[in-house]
Amino acid sequence: MGDLVTARLVLHPMTVSEAERVVAGEADGSARWAPGYPTDGDVSAARRFLGTCADTGDPQPFGNYEIRRRGDGQAIGGLGFHGPADANGSVTIGYGLIPAARGKGYASEALRGLLLFARARGVTCAKGDADHDNIASQHVMLAAGMRPAGQDERVRYFEIAWTDTTANTDPRS
Repeated sequence: MGDLVTARLVLHPMTVSEAERVVAGEADGSARWAPGYPTDGDVSAARRFLGTCADTGDPQPFGNYEIRRRGDGQAIGGLGFHGPADANGSVTIGYGLIPAARGKGYASEALRGLLLFARARGVTCAKGDADHDNIASQHVMLAAGMRPAGQDERVRYFEIAWTDTTANTDPRS
């Protein structure tokens, strides 16, 4: 599977060997990691991805993606699916960026790209969540077209649902 490309980013499907390097914190000669990458969240997501690969095989295209800036090729974070679509066509997503890359619209751009990708592959609903005090992450999901879908004592839930699965240029439609 190839990279997903947005205006400023490349969403690179993570391989097992790349995930192993993220978990170990050891870039190979070809990896270009921005300072601060990988974060604890990236390591946790890579571990989950490796567990899925070991248990049920590589989940791509519904796996993890490394977020890279197109301009310099450096990895600045990650996003991806927590697994393939369920029987109702629903997926759960997650994402994160290194602190130096936050506040520049990268997370919203990456999430919009991932949502368009999911919709084009028959996904009917994408869900995510953010801690109550993580206002920035809530803004990311809103900017990508997701809407509030409830909350509990710890998090606010967001989702976007499509009544048809025809790919569109705007994930909010």
